[in-house]
Amino acid sequence: MNRNLFITLLIVFNIAIDQISKAIVRSNMIEGAAGEIDVIKGYFQLIWVENKGAFLGMGSDMNPTLKLIFLLILPTVVLGYVIYYIIKTKELDRTSLIAFCCIVGGGIANVFDRIVYGQVTDFFFIRITDSIKTGIFNVADLSVTTGMIMLLFSGVFTKKKKTTVA
Repeated sequence: MNRNLFITLLIVFNIAIDQISKAIVRSNMIEGAAGEIDVIKGYFQLIWVENKGAFLGMGSDMNPTLKLIFLLILPTVVLGYVIYYIIKTKELDRTSLIAFCCIVGGGIANVFDRIVYGQVTDFFFIRITDSIKTGIFNVADLSVTTGMIMLLFSGVFTKKKKTTVA
């Protein structure tokens, strides 16, 4: 498959899965704890919340100008650069390429929400114990996190070719 087509399809797939899941949540759930769905009793719940900030609601109380800069403009510039980087850098191994596509797809999906809705729809919650639990997150967050973990593993387990100078 053509490399740029692969990149495009993988990014679009990440955006689509996220947006479809959010549309299902918005149309079928009640917002907040009252609409909580216990998927795996006590460990995995669906709880629909609208996040006006970034990760775990950080920045939700920023003034509108700072929100525009830090939650829309800066992420858009960074995502644009990452897209440029993955298209231009032909030496990326497949794992790193997939990882960057997941990060970009998830990032675009959340930026899209901020532009269209002014907030991001979150709905997954995992509780292992009372002290080990996640914040409420969405598929885009999962894509970004998966991409970051893949990049870490790729960096640790991929041996770089060393060139020797004679």
